[in-house]
Amino acid sequence: MSQLVVIYDGKCELCNNSINWLRKKIDFKALDFHSADLSPFGLTLEQCSREVFVVTGTQQLSGAGAVAYLLKRRGNTVLAGLVSLSGPIGRGGYKWVAGNRNSVPVKLLSRLLKN
Repeated sequence: MSQLVVIYDGKCELCNNSINWLRKKIDFKALDFHSADLSPFGLTLEQCSREVFVVTGTQQLSGAGAVAYLLKRRGNTVLAGLVSLSGPIGRGGYKWVAGNRNSVPVKLLSRLLKN
């Protein structure tokens, strides 16, 4: 299987803490979209500024779908299932978090992941 690649916002505290939290259980290559060559993935800076991307040997996932995939790989299958099964609610929640990174709830989540 090809190396799992996560393309994320390296300037985002929640994103960095999430990457570190995920690395405790799974092996992957993390690329900060600000400095990475995105052309091999067919992605633009604009796309990557809006959501996280996960690239495997066979698929490319983004946003809530990428989060659910990573949670499942990490062993958090119940939470991954909730994100996946919630459909538009999960996608809307992801977009809200991505758009409100400096809000109190997002900062609290970031601190939880840091521990």
